[in-house]
Amino acid sequence: MADDKVVILGGRGMLGSDLAIACKKHGIQTNVLDLPEFDITNSKHLKQALASADIVVNCAAYTNVDGAESHAETAYKVNAQAVGQIGSIAKDASIWVLHISTDFVFDGKADRPYLETDTPNPINTYGKTKLAAEQLLVQSRCPHCIMRLEWTYGLAGNNFVTKLIKAAKTNKTLKVVDDQIGSPTATTEAAAVICRLLRKKPQGLFHFAAAGYVSRFEMAKFILEKLNIPVDLKNCKTADFPSTAARPLNSRLNCDKIKQLLDKPIKHWQQPLEQFLNQLSPIRQV
Repeated sequence: MADDKVVILGGRGMLGSDLAIACKKHGIQTNVLDLPEFDITNSKHLKQALASADIVVNCAAYTNVDGAESHAETAYKVNAQAVGQIGSIAKDASIWVLHISTDFVFDGKADRPYLETDTPNPINTYGKTKLAAEQLLVQSRCPHCIMRLEWTYGLAGNNFVTKLIKAAKTNKTLKVVDDQIGSPTATTEAAAVICRLLRKKPQGLFHFAAAGYVSRFEMAKFILEKLNIPVDLKNCKTADFPSTAARPLNSRLNCDKIKQLLDKPIKHWQQPLEQFLNQLSPIRQV
């Protein structure tokens, strides 16, 4: 591992930026690539990026869930087609690929946390393109690991936490859905796990999320209380918020499989989220 050359695609995004920091802390040498100088849909850029790589971590993605409905072709090129090309290049060069996927490959109708062996059934374009990426990577037969994440938040990007705080600045009353259930997962925690996987190079599909589950409403309540933001928070249903893309109600992922590869227990969602909120201390002055 010490001599392996690791390339992080999408390295300036929410997860990629935290992964680059985590790799540095662990003494893992990385080459961080992202827009504008690197375009994952450009075959020439991909070949150049992977030319001297031993390991590729793909954090790049088109993540605008609603936008993907009207920009399906772009979403497919970024989320799926490019991953297929990565797999093809990696197969020929024996490069190990770690690809980031999502809980959105499921329809959210199960009454329990999803296992890696459960059959995917995405209900929006974003989820369909992410599932296609998984399938193309498997079909490429390159050495690979797919890691599905859910409800991620971090400093370098828009997410539920930052959107909620922004909304709380201008609204005295907020409505948040109480029928979407999942695990708020810090990108710092996901990055630490990825560093562990880089040393082990496991093969196959793994789920990772913070321990415990919570509704979006209860998560919002936790955030606003910790930041002491005086907002009248009301609960509602997903059906009350018509959106371009459908959202799965159950985003819970069963993480028993990946636990066997980790040397530390997975933290409960509250601890990393409170640490994240402490980093946002200037925003407390809402």
